[in-house]
Amino acid sequence: MPDIDRALLDRRMLGAGFEEERATFAAVAGNRAVPTQRVRELWCIAGRRSGKSRIAAAIAIYSALFVKHKLSAGERGAVLVLAATTEQARVVFEYAKAFLDAAPALQREIESFTRSEIRLRNGIIISIHPNSFRSIRGRTLCACVFDEVAVWRDEQSAQPDVEVYRSVLPALLTTKGMLVGISTGYRRVGLLWQKHRDHFGHDDAGTLVVQGATQQFNGTVDEAEIAAQVAADPAAARSEWFGQFRDDLSTYLSDDLIDAAIEPGRPLELSPQKGVAYRAFTDAAAGVGRGDAYTISLGHQQDDKFVVDVVRGVVGKFNPSEVTKQYAQLCREYHVHRVVGDNWAPGWVAQAWTDAGLEYQKSSLSKSQIYLEVYRCSPGMSCVYPIIRS
Repeated sequence: MPDIDRALLDRRMLGAGFEEERATFAAVAGNRAVPTQRVRELWCIAGRRSGKSRIAAAIAIYSALFVKHKLSAGERGAVLVLAATTEQARVVFEYAKAFLDAAPALQREIESFTRSEIRLRNGIIISIHPNSFRSIRGRTLCACVFDEVAVWRDEQSAQPDVEVYRSVLPALLTTKGMLVGISTGYRRVGLLWQKHRDHFGHDDAGTLVVQGATQQFNGTVDEAEIAAQVAADPAAARSEWFGQFRDDLSTYLSDDLIDAAIEPGRPLELSPQKGVAYRAFTDAAAGVGRGDAYTISLGHQQDDKFVVDVVRGVVGKFNPSEVTKQYAQLCREYHVHRVVGDNWAPGWVAQAWTDAGLEYQKSSLSKSQIYLEVYRCSPGMSCVYPIIRS
């Protein structure tokens, strides 16, 4: 949508034939104002059978054929669709191919296709894959669609949605391409939940979040069938059919609890101070690339609070001995000479810390007991954390 006068847009939307569309937009967008230009990011939270994968394919085709992209001579741009699984990617691919085959004018734009890509005569490639940040490296993206992003899984990453998102943004930078996320809601955690929490109902010029039940997006679904599903599993129906996020799948620490422990505006790390006694706790990992992170936290007690001064972590494939040396140097900067870790730690962990010049002590508490202690802190004790969300 080109930039237009706000008052002119309001008059058009209030004119004949637009009242219903304006009411529909308000219902799914949290009563925010209609954007006056195309947003950079669109996040759609919709119930099951809303036609999400079909719309993902339609958006890919529109972005590839009907949006003009600025590409250098010989440069191939890509419209990338990332799905939750290989099977789901295949479903989106078949939808895209069917759209192109159904219209002779669009069919003529096909140069060639493989099992996962459609090459178009205008130089754009529609590429449809299971989610992975590796699918993005080296590409110039004209648009990107995340299909069912709330349920993405990846054995190589604890946060595949966030990792892919971070990789996509630079790939879209030069083309100013649009990012679209389409998904049924799930847990109150992850990228989709963060976007909903921060942008739904807000007049943000760059990000639009819409949310609605199945029948708001697809009126052909039988109400009786939905009612039967609700009766069978009321908790799941909240996300499956009504476009909400589930309350019954709680996380270890809720957003409200984390927000209460955050000091707004403070830097991610606090510099070491003279006369302050710091303590360190580490949770080691072997660095074999299974999503486990090697983490460390340093903090100190201040009156009735425990302040977390530093939180760091390394995930993926890495040399644990080298990470231990880096963490040991960090500890020395805070005059910490002994590190505590959980009881999981095999022999190499203690030896690695000893080699790095620090004492390693196994915690007397099990991992479960440590989690409980962190959750409840202690009577009268509150905690102050840096903002470490992605």
